[in-house]
Amino acid sequence: MPGGRLTQQERRQIALGLADGLAYAEIARGLDRPTSTITREVMRNGGPTAYRADVAHRATERRARRRGQAAHPGSEAPPQAHGRDAEAVREYEEVFTTVLVQSGLARMMSRVLVCLYTTDAGSLTASDLARRLQVSPASVSKAIAFLESQGLVRRERDERRRERYFVDDDVWYQSMMASARSTAHLGDVARQGVDVLGAGTPAATRLENIGRFVDFVSESIARAAEQAREVLHTKPESTPDGTA
Repeated sequence: MPGGRLTQQERRQIALGLADGLAYAEIARGLDRPTSTITREVMRNGGPTAYRADVAHRATERRARRRGQAAHPGSEAPPQAHGRDAEAVREYEEVFTTVLVQSGLARMMSRVLVCLYTTDAGSLTASDLARRLQVSPASVSKAIAFLESQGLVRRERDERRRERYFVDDDVWYQSMMASARSTAHLGDVARQGVDVLGAGTPAATRLENIGRFVDFVSESIARAAEQAREVLHTKPESTPDGTA
């Protein structure tokens, strides 16, 4: 199985495979590459619908140059705990960031959130974030302000009076409930159009159906979030020897 970075020709084959509707595993077999390599490559470069071979190749070269420029004393990445592969962690963070960007979150906000989520402590200071992401404190401050306004992070002062930013285990529950409320509001607005357009007319019927559909979806989201909430607080089970 070949190693090293993907070539430009391999990226073109990936693009052709995606255009033909092939699964990642099938594309990987054709290139004699691990499926995880193809998955990371596609997700960090726009996803299956937006992947472009030449654009992905140039983006990879830019990332490699930035890493090379940052590789001088005092700017090394922090050592990885638990024997983690630093390159694999970096690639995973890029994939996670891309997914959040595709969901509508701005890139810097996504990078900060991913940095917090992939930190064992679940909290970092502004200087920690600036150093890890190699960005200015102002960029971190702006991202944190937005994330806090959305309830995605919270801040506390530690014993040294420094502000620390946390991601709560409950944040995804709160996010899903907010989504359910937003969806329910859409249904309310759709039903308002029934009286305006006249009950029984084609347009009013269409809006009534939208309202009923949206009601079902929002109620399902809220119910599922309530039922699954405890999963967010589940701790890994340990064996007698102390391993997870």
